[in-house]
Amino acid sequence: MQKLIKEFLHAEAQYQTRRHFLQTCTTGLGAMAFGSLLGGCSGKDNPAQTLTDPMFPKQPHFAPKVKQVIYIHMAGAPSQLELFDYKPALQKFDGQDCPQEFLEGKKFAFIRGVPKMLGSIGKFSQHGNSGAMISDFLPYLPEVADDLTFLKAMYTDQFNHAPAQLLMHTGSPRLGRPSIGAWSVYGLGSENQNLPGFIVLASGGRSPDAGKSVWGSGFLPSIYQGVQCRTGGDPVLYVSDPHGMSRDIRKQTIEAINEINKQQYEAVQDPEILTRISQYEMAFRMQMSVPEVMDTSKEPEWVRNMYGAVPGEGSFANNCLLARRLIENGVRFVQLFHWGWDSHGTDQRLSLDGGFKDLCQVTDRAVTALIKDLKMRGLLDETLIVWGGEFGRTPMQENRDGQTLPFKGRDHHLDAFTVFMAGGGLKKGMTFGETDDLGYYGVKDRTHVHDLQATILHLMGFDHEKLTYAFQGRPFRLTDVAGKVIKPILS
Repeated sequence: MQKLIKEFLHAEAQYQTRRHFLQTCTTGLGAMAFGSLLGGCSGKDNPAQTLTDPMFPKQPHFAPKVKQVIYIHMAGAPSQLELFDYKPALQKFDGQDCPQEFLEGKKFAFIRGVPKMLGSIGKFSQHGNSGAMISDFLPYLPEVADDLTFLKAMYTDQFNHAPAQLLMHTGSPRLGRPSIGAWSVYGLGSENQNLPGFIVLASGGRSPDAGKSVWGSGFLPSIYQGVQCRTGGDPVLYVSDPHGMSRDIRKQTIEAINEINKQQYEAVQDPEILTRISQYEMAFRMQMSVPEVMDTSKEPEWVRNMYGAVPGEGSFANNCLLARRLIENGVRFVQLFHWGWDSHGTDQRLSLDGGFKDLCQVTDRAVTALIKDLKMRGLLDETLIVWGGEFGRTPMQENRDGQTLPFKGRDHHLDAFTVFMAGGGLKKGMTFGETDDLGYYGVKDRTHVHDLQATILHLMGFDHEKLTYAFQGRPFRLTDVAGKVIKPILS
C-alpha cells in the first residue's frame, strides 16, 4: 500500500512540472514548440497518442517476406578467418612480418609495431550444392549450407566492442538510439498480446559490452524495448504472484491502477502512460503465458537432443530452442546474445585454438538445429535468422607493445568480417562479397552495417528511410542518413 501511495504522490507532483504547464495551462503554443525536446510527447507523428494499445498489430509499408526475426549476436566478434573466409594465400605468409601497407595510417585496438601474419587455424572444405566454404570448427553447420546466405565483405566504423555493438544494433555508436528490435515492434506491433513483441535471451556468463542499450528503446516509448528473459528460475523476475496474493487480488489491483493511469493519460496525453498501462496488463498476462512458452521440458526428447538443450539450464542451446518456441507463439523479434568471442590470444581462454574453438562447439550444434527445426515446421520461409558479431579479426597475430602474445589470437578489425543469414526472401546458398587474398579488405560487393539493417527492415516490409520517429525536432531512423538494401541477395 505504501508503494501505491508513493506512486500516487509522484504522479501528483508531475502535474506541477513545466511539461504539464506547457501542455495544459497555455494556449498550446509552448507545448508545440517544446514537444520535440520532450521525446515526441505531442504531435501527429506519434502514433502512441492515437492507440489505446501501442503493441496492436500494424501494417508495414509493403508486403513483407518474413514475419519475425531471430538475431544471433556473438558478442566479442568471432574470427571470420577461422570459420568462413578461406584464404590459402594467408597460410603462405604465416609467421612473416605484416606488410607495411596494412599498417600505415591504420589504428588498431591493441596491435603496436610490426605483427606477424597468422594463417587460419581451421581447415576448410566445400559443402552443399552451393560449395560454401566452412571450416572444421563448425562440424554441424555444413548440414544447412544450402540454406545460408553469406555476406563476406561486411565492414563497420568502430573497432571497440561497445560502440561497435551499439552501431550494429541501434545504427549509432553512441547511447540513446532505439535498437533494431525496438524499431521492428514499433513499426509492426505484436501478434501475441500475451507475450512481449521483443524478447532477449543472453548466455555465455555476461551481457554484451554495450549493456542493455543494445536491446533498448532509446527515444521510442519504452513499451518497445526488449524484455530479457531467463532460462532458469522465473523466466522474468517477479512474474510469480507474491506470497499471499491471489490472481483475483492481483487482477483487481492492476485494474485499479490502470483506471488511474487512464484518467491521467486523458489529462496530459503522455504516451509513456500508455506504456505503463500496457506493461501492467502485459505483466498480468505474462504470468500465465511466459512460464508455458519457456518450459522446454514439454519438447520431445529428440528435439532437445537435436539442439543439445537441457531443460532449466541457462545455455545457448536452450536459448536457441526457446527462440523457436517464441516465434512459434507470435513473438516478433528474438535477440540471442552469446558472450566470450574476443579471441586476442592473451591466455588459453581467449586463444583461437583454445577458448574460441570451445565456443564454436558450444554454439554450432544449436544454430544448425534451429535452422533445421524451423525448416521442418514450415517456419523458415517466414522467419529471418541473422548470425554475426560486431566486427571482424585481423589477418595478423595480435601483439602487445611489440611483443608477440603466448597464444594465437587476432585483434579487432573493422574492414572485413562475415555475417550469414537464413530464411525467407533470401537467395539460398549464396555468397555475396569478397575480401582480398589475405582477408584484410573487402574488394568486391562491400556491405556496411547500415546496409544490413536496411535489408533486415526491407524483409520485414519496411522502407528503412520511411520508418521514422520524430525526436528533437527531426525524424530519426535506424539507418541514420545512410544504408541501402542489399538487393542482389534477395529472392
